[in-house]
Amino acid sequence: MATAEQIKMLIQAHYDKNEDRFKTILLQLAAYEAKNGHQAFARDIRELLEKSKKNSPKLSTFNRELNDLIVSDFSEKKIIDLVVNQKIKSRIERILLEYWQRDKLKKYGLSNRRKILLAGQPGTGKTLTASVLAGETQLPLCTIMMDKLVTKYMGETSVKLRQIFDFITENPAVYLFDEFDTIGTERSLDNDVGEVRRILNSFLQFLEQDNSQSVIVAATNNPKLLDQALFRRFDDVIHYTLPDESQIERLIKNRIGKYKSKNLSLTRIVESAFQLSHAEIAKACDDAVKEAILLDLGSIDEEMIVRMLKERIEAYKRGEA
Repeated sequence: MATAEQIKMLIQAHYDKNEDRFKTILLQLAAYEAKNGHQAFARDIRELLEKSKKNSPKLSTFNRELNDLIVSDFSEKKIIDLVVNQKIKSRIERILLEYWQRDKLKKYGLSNRRKILLAGQPGTGKTLTASVLAGETQLPLCTIMMDKLVTKYMGETSVKLRQIFDFITENPAVYLFDEFDTIGTERSLDNDVGEVRRILNSFLQFLEQDNSQSVIVAATNNPKLLDQALFRRFDDVIHYTLPDESQIERLIKNRIGKYKSKNLSLTRIVESAFQLSHAEIAKACDDAVKEAILLDLGSIDEEMIVRMLKERIEAYKRGEA
């Protein structure tokens, strides 16, 4: 059950009328209960939180606008759910090990890796990695809505960034800055404007000053656009690539599960999937599973998966035309 410290924090957040803090602590409590085998109780807490979102207006004494900028959730993803090469997996395992042993590192004047930059093509596992970090650390997953941060608050973005980093300090969680190149663009580019330069400078300052217990993850599909000063501010930079043959096989087996036919050959399927990302392969497998369910088929054959993969490839070709 809840620890005495968690109960005290809940009571304090309630009397402070800090709804964001209250919800974050509840997510942490749900994660704590799930970790201790109380899955039903953890699920009940999450369902109550979801119900409160639907039945009550968005309120926050911390800053009402942050309700539109930060989306909180609880992740049950584990590192086994992430299909990546061994090098990337080892880097993620090192981040997790340092988090779990952060008190030990602190005794030697060292801190765990908390500021992570993930770079690579869309659909290669960057967002899923943030979910895995949240699931493995039993921290809430908070996604920063970068498009709203910049377009809605142009001229005030630096102020909003400060409020976000204050929130990060007060509420331990995994914070995902997705599509990070929105604000991380190289300051020397010809199309750069003064406002974007100020936003990036503010982010660099806040990131460097951050000493919270949170894990900060920035993800980008365009690492070449990022300002070089960013790379020095992160504790780790991980580059993602399209899946290789072994990863494609694992993805397909994991995704189709019990629908895999006994005689299913993966050779042709793997060849058909080489142009696609992890996410697109997963979606193609999901499409095959749905078709098998709707047609009352007991298993999925090679032709069905290849057809779904080709549909994904054709969609890309039409988009490029």
